[in-house]
Amino acid sequence: MDIYQENILDHHKNPRNWGELDKPDYILKSSNSSCGDLVQIQLKVKDDKIVEVKQKTLGCALSTSSASILSEKLVGMKLTDALKITSDDLLGELGIEVSPSRLKCALLPLDALKQIEK
Repeated sequence: MDIYQENILDHHKNPRNWGELDKPDYILKSSNSSCGDLVQIQLKVKDDKIVEVKQKTLGCALSTSSASILSEKLVGMKLTDALKITSDDLLGELGIEVSPSRLKCALLPLDALKQIEK
């Protein structure tokens, strides 16, 4: 369990794919009104393949880490496959038990990604 907690802290302190893209194909946003966390994911897609991802998160360690982990997973995926990522998939990537009260924080980046479908 400590290894997973260290991974979460590492992603929080050193978020991967942090920043903004020049001319993204998608700008996806989601927020958690109960705590104020905000996440933005930007994607560049070519021939249904996600070629570049940037993310910015203003929030707790869990939402920041989750966005960082998801951003790493998305690079190189087909967009159609990325949209099939489930809550269980992302929670599995986090590798820690997430309490019901923190579930929205952990799934905030996935909620942003699913904005493509709306």
